[in-house]
Parts: sequence; structure tokens; C-alpha cells
Amino acid sequence: MAELEIKLDLPEALAREAEASGLLTPESIELLLRAEIDRRRINRVFDAADRLAALDMPRLSQSEVEAEIRAVREERHKSDAGGG
Repeated sequence: MAELEIKLDLPEALAREAEASGLLTPESIELLLRAEIDRRRINRVFDAADRLAALDMPRLSQSEVEAEIRAVREERHKSDAGGG
């Protein structure tokens, strides 16, 4: 497990509320980061779907759909591997 030292500059009221809510513990921060990573992955899938919907073409063939899926998966794999 990686150990990072992070300094946050937060408004005083927000810092107090986050601390009182237990959101500044390593476990809570891990959950928040994982949720954000998942949210961004989902957004990338929807962005790809939006790009597909914007194509001014008749229906996509099965191979074209599969190519788009592969492209999204490759992008996701690169992102998961630290490439973006």
C-alpha cells in the first residue's frame, strides 16, 4: 500500500464538518477516491455513447459497435494502468 502525505487547504467550516463526519480518515478518503474513480469511468462510457449517438450515419454494424467497445476498453485499461 502506498503511503502519501497530503495537505489540504480547506475552509475552516468545511474542515470541521468533514472531520466531525469522519471523512478525513484514511478509510473514508479511500472510499471517496474509489467512488470518484468509478464515477469518472462511468462518465467516459457515457461520453463514448454520446459520441456514437452523434455519428451521422445509418445504424452501426456489429463490427463497428465491437470496435467502439474495444476502443473504450483500451482507453479504460490505459487509464487504469496510470496512463491518464
